[in-house]
Amino acid sequence: MTDTHVLNIGFDDTDSPKGMCTTFLAYKIVDWLKKQDTEFLDFPKLIRFNPNIPWKTRGNGAVSMQIRTKNPSKIKNQIKNLVKKYSDIKNGANPGLVFYEKEIPESFTRFSKLALWQLIHRNHAKKFAIKNNIEFFYQGNGQGLVGAIGAIGYDFKDHTLELLSYRKNSKFGKARNLSAKSVKTMQEKTLPYTFNSFDNKKDRVLITPHGPDPVFYGVRGENVDSLLHATKILETSEKLAGHMIFKSNQGTNDHLKNELNPTNIRPYASGKITGIISDEPKIVKGGHVFFSILSDGHELRCAVYKPTGMSSVALSLIKGDKVCLGGGIRKASKNYPRILNLEFIDVINLEKNLIKSNPICKKCDKKMKSKGKTQGYQCTKCGEKSASKVTLEIPRKIKKQLYIPNVSAHRHLSRPLQRIGRINESKFDESTSWFCVYEN
Repeated sequence: MTDTHVLNIGFDDTDSPKGMCTTFLAYKIVDWLKKQDTEFLDFPKLIRFNPNIPWKTRGNGAVSMQIRTKNPSKIKNQIKNLVKKYSDIKNGANPGLVFYEKEIPESFTRFSKLALWQLIHRNHAKKFAIKNNIEFFYQGNGQGLVGAIGAIGYDFKDHTLELLSYRKNSKFGKARNLSAKSVKTMQEKTLPYTFNSFDNKKDRVLITPHGPDPVFYGVRGENVDSLLHATKILETSEKLAGHMIFKSNQGTNDHLKNELNPTNIRPYASGKITGIISDEPKIVKGGHVFFSILSDGHELRCAVYKPTGMSSVALSLIKGDKVCLGGGIRKASKNYPRILNLEFIDVINLEKNLIKSNPICKKCDKKMKSKGKTQGYQCTKCGEKSASKVTLEIPRKIKKQLYIPNVSAHRHLSRPLQRIGRINESKFDESTSWFCVYEN
């Protein structure tokens, strides 16, 4: 293209718990852009931000695109119209839309990193947009500007892909009919190039949402070919509208790379912290486990909830164990202090679990009984005596390793075991079938 402009587009918060979806808006925008003289420079990007934000609808995801065009003004006007059309404002959506035509500055990347683990107020986003000459549009309170700016500033160190299939309008809000057996088969045939599709322990499908939004299913993976292969294995009687593949930070643990410390542990913050177990873990009604760690002279209460499947690991910790913990800070209440809700436990060092015990009779191999205070111990069978208790080492039930939740308890950003140590280097290819509207 000659006389073209590179245009960065970001938008967020167009959905509500009652309907619509920011990725569906992206699908509609791409469908329109494909009919214009538009060149896509990368996949549309689906960026998941801090999952602990209390007012998020589902996965706290924002979308961005980078295109080359001869007519940016026409595109901006049409996208603004599409945002108005496909935002569920009447049910609480607060959409934000931004355009930026220059090279993305480092300040945008810093803003994006903060949005991964902090709570950023919408007024800060508005001031940032004005200061950096970002064209922006919003409705409602403008909370969507936070994700919109963060999405165009996101700097990928690793990425995954997600193929989202969309329903026809007549099916919105109706039950999804997808063969569980086909999902299980798909996972078996596409591993390790897809992930978190089916929970074999609970015999549960993980790729279908449960709400009234337009998404039928979403398959996460490493490359386009594997995702397209997956769609051919999945079985449903429903006729779908089409699909689009997004580049995403899902499955990267990016939100937990921030180091938590006494100065930045605020409500809703995400990150990781290293410390020493400072009290014995205790289980409460419901199967949840609570304990504390000491880090940089400050104590922090931690919680492991039963659905994560990590309760037994938490219960096996003892005072003195060194651990690195990742998760999100729950706001303190009148009855409870602030708590780190755990998303992983990385055991760095294990203390010896030593206990004092009555001595064992060497002749009879039986535990001796106390003769009374300061009177020592004696075997009731042969009369053998011993002066004092002995120290025994109890074998530990856990190892020095990383423990993560059950797959059903994974968040969008959680890095599954099969992705640990993996960096995705797949490249965008405009010619591949990353976008498709199916024939009626």
